[in-house]
Amino acid sequence: MNAAIARAAGSGVQWIIAPVVALAAFMEIMDISIANVALPHIAGALSSSQNESTWVLTSYLVTNAIVMPISGWLANTFGRKRLFLACIAGFTLTSLLCGFAPNLPTLIVLRALQGATGGGLQPVGQAILSDSFPPEKRGMASAIYGIAAVVAPTIGPTLGGWLTDSYSWRWIFLINAPVGVLLIVLVQAFIKDRGPARSTGPLSVDWMGFAFVGLSLGCLQIVLDRGQDADWFGSGLITALTITSAIAFLLLIWRELHHPDPMVDLRLMRRPEFVVTFVLMLMLGFMLFGSTYLIPAYAQSLMGYRAVDAGMVLTPGGLAMIALLPLVGRLVNKVDLRILIGVGLFVGGASLLLMTNLYLGVSFGTLMWLRIVQATALPFLFVPINSLAFRGIPREKTNNASAIINLARNFGGSIGIAFASTLLTRREQFHQSRIVEHFQSLNPAYPGYAQHLGSALGSAPDATTTLASLYQQAIQQATLLSYLDDFKALGVVFLALLPLLLLVGRGKGAEGPAPAH
Repeated sequence: MNAAIARAAGSGVQWIIAPVVALAAFMEIMDISIANVALPHIAGALSSSQNESTWVLTSYLVTNAIVMPISGWLANTFGRKRLFLACIAGFTLTSLLCGFAPNLPTLIVLRALQGATGGGLQPVGQAILSDSFPPEKRGMASAIYGIAAVVAPTIGPTLGGWLTDSYSWRWIFLINAPVGVLLIVLVQAFIKDRGPARSTGPLSVDWMGFAFVGLSLGCLQIVLDRGQDADWFGSGLITALTITSAIAFLLLIWRELHHPDPMVDLRLMRRPEFVVTFVLMLMLGFMLFGSTYLIPAYAQSLMGYRAVDAGMVLTPGGLAMIALLPLVGRLVNKVDLRILIGVGLFVGGASLLLMTNLYLGVSFGTLMWLRIVQATALPFLFVPINSLAFRGIPREKTNNASAIINLARNFGGSIGIAFASTLLTRREQFHQSRIVEHFQSLNPAYPGYAQHLGSALGSAPDATTTLASLYQQAIQQATLLSYLDDFKALGVVFLALLPLLLLVGRGKGAEGPAPAH
């Protein structure tokens, strides 16, 4: 009887741990998208240009990308709970300082520190969940964590726009302070630490591996974040950073595969299923962040929505994900993971292709429902992919696997945003040049249309007013077509991932990590 009571108490603590860990990850992930909508206000308040203010995002992403892959080593070396508490405390303090930053250079430095301290929250939190729950309950735990990882990027723009418009941009940082304090208390009370995984003795640090991690991922993040504004390889800086990143990646792979205690355990990539999982999680981030970037931009640039209204297009999709995540969490123990992932890939790709039917006069409701359909695919991807990631992984490798998988999702998001913004710009230029070619007398339809438009404006067909209106319409149509091309590209890429499931063995999510060696 005492044993039964102990098991029941332990089960109750597990369901407290899940939302606590999810809230910590939610706070850190949302800080990426919540700051994005506030950049114009930050630039105006701190007397800087729009281009300079984007370093508020870049500095955060660079340090976050550097710390995330080494969080597994840090957890194994210093203890998972200790690292988790240190990350929450550091993130909370730097968030508070960001809210009181007096100028842009100070804010950029503080954001870099905020990204570094928050880098361990996602992977360490997911590793805690994986070890806290038995295999048969791990799907539901992953679903709760998914609310943070998948829903936070969609709610961030709405909350950030509301805080900025209603109060001040500083509140997008200050709001983290009370949440962080609450998390510290809850983590200290409910999460038990199994201690450092490394053997006792002198600490051996792979400083060279750490340097290669910093160079490769830091340079790559700057390339992805700043490449479009700098015209990609038309910029000497972007070219140099790309070459540096590529060389550092090669050296990192060689170093980590030969080091006895690597910063990043790349030996996990020798498992074919883990490699497939890595690619699928990378593309999940690609779709999630790419579409989350495109839909509000479409609503604002072509439909004239405010930032808050554009964010409201995403919010119902977030609610749909919250409703579906527990359902999928139950299904992972009953249905082959390949089937669930296949459903997610098909629905996600098809929903993006449906968006190629958008037009300039589309209603708010139509755009909202298309986003809801797209959002229903994400639970069928996030929960099964996470279950697949830890299938067959030794328990002592959980921290390392979590670090790599979370890095895949974050970098997939950066690649998705860079891809979407670049394709949008290039296709807009292409369509504009093609449309303008028809504005000449050899086109039989042009004289009549120019005459009709001029009459409506009260001017001659060749008057400046008429030509300006024609050019404005050409820009609108070119922009619309470029968005449709973007949605089509994302959808085709997503559907093209379906054959990868042939490389995955059949199985359900109830298969837990392999026992420790």
